[in-house]
Amino acid sequence: MVDSQYILPNDVGISLLDCQGAFRLLSTEEKLYAHYLSRASWYGGLVVLLQTSPESPAIYVLLQKLFRAQGPSELGGLAATVGITPEEYQAFLVYAAGVYSNMGNYKSFGDTKFVPNLPQEKLKALVWKSAAYQQKREEVESLWKVCGQLMYSLDDRQKQLGLGAKGITTYFSGNCELKDAELAQKFLDSKGISAYNTRLFKTAGTDGKPLYEVRQASAVKDDEPSKSEKDHKCGVYQFDGETFQVVRGDYSPLMKKVAENLEKAKSHAATPTVTAMLEQYIRSFNTGSIEAHKEGSKHWIKDAGPIVESYIGFIESYRDPYGSRGEFEGFVAVVNKDMSAKFAQLVESAERLLPELPWPKEFEKDIFLKPDFTSLDVLTFAGSGIPAGINIPNYDDIRQTVGFKNVSLGNVLAVAYSTQKEKLTFLQEEDKDLYIKWRNPSFEVQVGLHELLGHGSGKLFVQDKQGKFNFDSSVVNPETGEMIKSWYNHGETWDSKFSTVASSYEECRAECVGMYLCLNREVLKIFGHDGTDADDVAYVNWLTMVRAGVLGLEFYTPESQKWRQAHMQARFVILRVLLEAGQGFVTVRQTTGADGKPDAVITLDRTKIATVGMAAIKSFLRKLQVYKTTADVESGRALYSSYSEVTDSDPYRFLTLRDTVLLRKEARKMFVQANTRVEGDDVHFVNYEASASGLIQSFVERFGEDDERLEWNLQELAVRDGHSWNNV
Repeated sequence: MVDSQYILPNDVGISLLDCQGAFRLLSTEEKLYAHYLSRASWYGGLVVLLQTSPESPAIYVLLQKLFRAQGPSELGGLAATVGITPEEYQAFLVYAAGVYSNMGNYKSFGDTKFVPNLPQEKLKALVWKSAAYQQKREEVESLWKVCGQLMYSLDDRQKQLGLGAKGITTYFSGNCELKDAELAQKFLDSKGISAYNTRLFKTAGTDGKPLYEVRQASAVKDDEPSKSEKDHKCGVYQFDGETFQVVRGDYSPLMKKVAENLEKAKSHAATPTVTAMLEQYIRSFNTGSIEAHKEGSKHWIKDAGPIVESYIGFIESYRDPYGSRGEFEGFVAVVNKDMSAKFAQLVESAERLLPELPWPKEFEKDIFLKPDFTSLDVLTFAGSGIPAGINIPNYDDIRQTVGFKNVSLGNVLAVAYSTQKEKLTFLQEEDKDLYIKWRNPSFEVQVGLHELLGHGSGKLFVQDKQGKFNFDSSVVNPETGEMIKSWYNHGETWDSKFSTVASSYEECRAECVGMYLCLNREVLKIFGHDGTDADDVAYVNWLTMVRAGVLGLEFYTPESQKWRQAHMQARFVILRVLLEAGQGFVTVRQTTGADGKPDAVITLDRTKIATVGMAAIKSFLRKLQVYKTTADVESGRALYSSYSEVTDSDPYRFLTLRDTVLLRKEARKMFVQANTRVEGDDVHFVNYEASASGLIQSFVERFGEDDERLEWNLQELAVRDGHSWNNV
């Protein structure tokens, strides 16, 4: 029997991401703009298949062919004739929905593999009897040969994403290890090349020695620069006794489709700023230039308060095992004016709130560049998963000098975190009704603070290429009482310095800022909470964080001693900090449930949040910021790694608690997203039912105009590099 953590349950929550009302209110020009941005996002989102696992593209193409030839209902009738039970067929539909939702066969939230929950021989029999097989026998057999075994394999290395022996990754060829990633990062830093849109392939050169190929994503395959290219970096380099070759053209046909649709969107741009933004994005996706994407991002920041908001590119580095390469994502959304007004008030209060954070003013940005902060109803979110809020761009130099934007995804928040009381785990009975009542309102507050004043706060001490520092030599390190001894050199970034720990560390810092400031009465009033309601919101926010720390254990792998999800590691670290505070403030008691199975109960003494809790978070948060500001990698890693340790020692026995968490876990929700189609002079909005079948159908209809060509492109790209993981 397959371990439950590697399958998706048949009753997994599947919700409609409703945006129809907001879309209908758009003008025709705005609808066309949103449509073409969505097309660009969906085409680019297919890149994630190639960034996840060697078999993901083949699984996706096989599913597309199966369900395009026969809809879920018709294929279900055929399934019964090969001995597949209704429960098994539902498991297959859920598996297919999971592949589409995660853009691959590894969970976007947790990085573990998931496999079909029906016998392999039954699934093969269904494939062989399908209309798709009858129509294109050789092609379907070829796809099954690539993915049929790997789809089910749970060999140790294939259970999770990771680098080297720790897991699977297609950001690196299968023969790369951590030392190769470290060497490559040093090379990239030395040449001023961003890792965001790259992959690394280690091969043998003509002399038999290792050759490191750094491959940049671009539509253009030619490594020769055009006359207008100023930041072209393709070529062969010697570095530290090794040979590196920088090439471009990764994901070329997909990048071409992204650029083509952005060009179409440009015709419907509302302002010259938006036009300039799109021109830079197009240049970036055509040539592989991250500098162009950064220029586009600067224009995007200046485009304040658009009706249709979007962002697209190689953005988050959570799933790169080294923490430097970005996963492709693109979103398109419509502004929710009512909630955005609250976030605008929070932005106006930011300059009063920032000084309350527990670090000296020298460690805060010299000028707070007021960002756009909007609540959005998502029309399209293409990639491996959908977050609740985003603070972007992730380029440190832009964030420090130009600014950033915050977005809260309102229609995601509305459905993503709802749960039934009977499914609510690890809370005291007296806390459950309060939790259900205030969970979403408290999360809105936390998201707002996390994105705006968490990710948006703090200064990085930098020495530029002329040797000039952006901080005064008299500044004292508040943790040591000594002068500043470390900083970021020119070309170094937060991600490149802190690498594997950077993402989770930063999420932890932002979560702590949210907890620290959510007790502020001004903040709570902005979100409409006064009196005892405000107290309840703050309490539920802290309680949610403590519970999330326990739930986070699902995303820890004891065998490799590796955390697989940045946010959940961060929340476990916060749990450890609060437990360490003592005085009965937080307890986690392992018990036996009413069903006779292992259980646990969390308690949080709400009378001590403002004293014991705040003192603990204040001290920890200051350390996080000081080590980040000063590029003190050694101290930062030591601190964060110590709180990230998961052992079975008394009194908490976290490894035993992890077994209980796995026993009682609730699967993460999946979302069904709409499609848009241009018909005549109008854009039609197409919704689907909130089910596995509806989610599948939305993808089958998403690329109707050129689906077969796209599938051929995906197979070609995957096959070309398949040998890079033959021995994995």
